[in-house]
Amino acid sequence: MKYNKLVRDKIPEYIRGKGGVPVTHIASKAEYWQKLKEKLIEEIEEFKKDESPEEFADILEVLDAIADYKSFDKNEIEKIKAKKAEERGKFSGRIILDES
Repeated sequence: MKYNKLVRDKIPEYIRGKGGVPVTHIASKAEYWQKLKEKLIEEIEEFKKDESPEEFADILEVLDAIADYKSFDKNEIEKIKAKKAEERGKFSGRIILDES
């Protein structure tokens, strides 16, 4: 079966443990960035189908990988998030904008 998708680091080992023979390669920086974005969309789609803590954790794992790849400072991200919450609010009010 062909995949051509980013997988967790231990997946090839898991496949070998099940008797399979994984064919893999290490992505270039450009390919890795593209595959991270594809993986984020994939995980969001999976969460839409199964709103479980496990699927939510997968989204967070990809977001962490993106933050690492982009060298985003997680403390700086939290400051930006807090500033936006202070200036514009959060999403907890469940407000739907119908028109503007």
